[in-house]
Amino acid sequence: MGSAFAAVDINNANSDALRGIKGIGPAKAKAILDEREAHGPFKDAAELSKRVKGMGGKTVERPAG
Repeated sequence: MGSAFAAVDINNANSDALRGIKGIGPAKAKAILDEREAHGPFKDAAELSKRVKGMGGKTVERPAG
């Protein structure tokens, strides 16, 4: 995944871990979890961007912290 996801495995992370990524709040974390539960793990950042509305390249590539 992008650098923002280097420390967080979005395919295994819970809501709290996802919200620890800069730019991801409660609603976005829920959308990621819902999409992952419905359609399985994400292959890469590009797939995450396609499957989760609002997860554009800037959010995916933003440095953590």
